[in-house]
Amino acid sequence: MTTVTNTVTTAASTAPRTPIRPSPSPLRPSALLEDVAEAGSIKQNNRVYELKAAGADVITLSLGEAFFDIPMPSLEELGPEAHRYSHSLGVQLLRDKLAKHHEQTSGTPVDPDTEIMVTAGSKAALYMALVALVEPGDEVIVPEPMWVSYHDQVRLCRGVPVPVPWDGTVEDIAARITARTRAVIVNNPHNPTGRRMSAAELVRLHDLADAHGLALIADEVYSEFVPDDAPYPRIGTFDPGKEHTIVCNSMSKNFGISGWRIGYVIADGPLMRQLMKLQQHMLTCAPTILCHYLAENFETVLARTRPQIRRMVALRNRMADTFAARGVACLPGDSTFYLFPSIASSRLTSGEFADELLRRYRVSAVAGLAYGQSCDRFIRVSVGAEPEDRLLRGIHAICDLIDETRIDARAEADQR
Repeated sequence: MTTVTNTVTTAASTAPRTPIRPSPSPLRPSALLEDVAEAGSIKQNNRVYELKAAGADVITLSLGEAFFDIPMPSLEELGPEAHRYSHSLGVQLLRDKLAKHHEQTSGTPVDPDTEIMVTAGSKAALYMALVALVEPGDEVIVPEPMWVSYHDQVRLCRGVPVPVPWDGTVEDIAARITARTRAVIVNNPHNPTGRRMSAAELVRLHDLADAHGLALIADEVYSEFVPDDAPYPRIGTFDPGKEHTIVCNSMSKNFGISGWRIGYVIADGPLMRQLMKLQQHMLTCAPTILCHYLAENFETVLARTRPQIRRMVALRNRMADTFAARGVACLPGDSTFYLFPSIASSRLTSGEFADELLRRYRVSAVAGLAYGQSCDRFIRVSVGAEPEDRLLRGIHAICDLIDETRIDARAEADQR
């Protein structure tokens, strides 16, 4: 019997094989998130932490916090409920005290049961406010210099940030309102300049909000850092019914306990119910143990920190005088613990300047570009995290670097 072998082959079996392309990683981030930058101030501070961990002595003028002496909590004094979940709006006693404090300092009443929510820092409060309001393609006006997260928080909500240059006015905000404008972010007192807004400016913003159906999202996290007897009108004063105003604030910032991450948001009852849903799905609740401690020690912490706040604001203004004595101008302001000095005389960009300052002098500051495209000729300086002698060393280092990298007279004339 003859065995027949089948030697017929198909065209497919003899054709060259096409290499299989590797599929994209299942853990690839979204294109939106890939395009979001790191927060400029936090990125700089992470560099400082790494340098200090390696043994470097860095004068830290980049930290957005004030180091205060406050009463330390005793966990033994807190009951077992402090270690458990709490209401999504926050521990009731803390809401009661925050609402009362806000009314005393701003003149605007707040219902502690329906109009205030404690959050894990004011950054979460601001982000939840944007998520609650912004539809894809909506525009949010963000005046520069703007706090480093405004721009990208708007983008993460698939909104469109609309900047106003650093020398803009309320009328420049008005000129940027379109049919797509949903909100304006109002930072008062201002990070990074320390400027307080006038009552006339706030009234004009409320008029614009009424006329165009806009929300005003107020970032008031430095509300305690205002000179004694200085006029400080609050945005809610002109909208007591909270018809178009959301206020974000921070205990952790104002009390010098930034690592505790305790902020709060104030809004009308219907919107607050929506914000509470976001809190439930993002965080469940603010840190219960810290809320209980602050609720039970609110008056003590406030009494301890207020004198330190006054000293901090005075220190900030002395450092502004030091810059002025060296011929370096800061943008106008007298509040918070920040300064925004100009480096326009230097040939370096703000990023190059901050890098060189850290490399050569071991002084950290934040590049002005982190606060908007119009701010590349500035840097931000914080006076909250160093004693006065080290602050002076750091400020003189900044002035020295400006002098060493100064644009020559001809180039300076051409630039004009």
